Amino acid sequence: MADAINMDSFDVWATIVVLVLATAATRSTFWLVGHHITIPRRVNEMLRFAPACALAAIIAPDLLMDSAQLQLDLLNPKLLSGIAATIFYLIRRNMLQTIVFGMLVFTGLRLLHVFQ
Repeated sequence: MADAINMDSFDVWATIVVLVLATAATRSTFWLVGHHITIPRRVNEMLRFAPACALAAIIAPDLLMDSAQLQLDLLNPKLLSGIAATIFYLIRRNMLQTIVFGMLVFTGLRLLHVFQ
């Protein structure tokens, strides 16, 4: 059995202070020097896709992984729900309806015990 990490109160507060400083430094950089730096047009165009890439990086592991194993078969209810939601979005082009539809499909698959 692995040993628990023991942190006294100084370690906890030091960690919090370092994380606050790191967060403040990274978030305020563009605010402090943003007027002096010009972003090339090509980089600015690529930054448009950053939110979609971040969202895909968050969602894809949840849809495709099950307890550290890749689940690409059609017995994966999360993957089926994601595919159904994607098709629904391509037809309707409404994000809120897509989220509700995907969750309904996922809940329906779980309630039917099809994949248990």
